[in-house]
Amino acid sequence: MLQMTRVRSYALAHTHAHERIRNEVVLVARLLLVVLFLVFGWSKLTDYAGTVGYMTQIGAPLPSLATLVAIMVEVFGALAVAVGLWTRPLALLLALYALGTALIGHPFWMMEGADRYANAINFYKNISIIGGFLLLYITGAGRYSVDAWRFKRA
Repeated sequence: MLQMTRVRSYALAHTHAHERIRNEVVLVARLLLVVLFLVFGWSKLTDYAGTVGYMTQIGAPLPSLATLVAIMVEVFGALAVAVGLWTRPLALLLALYALGTALIGHPFWMMEGADRYANAINFYKNISIIGGFLLLYITGAGRYSVDAWRFKRA
């Protein structure tokens, strides 16, 4: 019985320690999760013609429209997640976007050699990113977000 009390006490102490920094960790995680999208979304925005050419090369459907969607999701969707605005629905959208990007942009199973290896890495990075966005969907944006401010006022 005494051993069970010690285990429970230890678990509670560590749970509380993690809870004290929960919102700060969620903020940092949110920002780190969208860095990739902001960097490459900005690149797509500033080189629209080059991005349309790339989308055409990889066989994306409707390359001009695909480029506009990519820019909207990667720049504006990522900025919204960074500030914590509409975090849960955008986390799901970005997870689906990452899945689409993995399947369309990194079909390593159709490649050989170095291209296969490089695309397998990027494919599985996208799968990992999906996991991060699903966690963000569950946790929400945290205290340091527009969502928290909006819901507090409601």
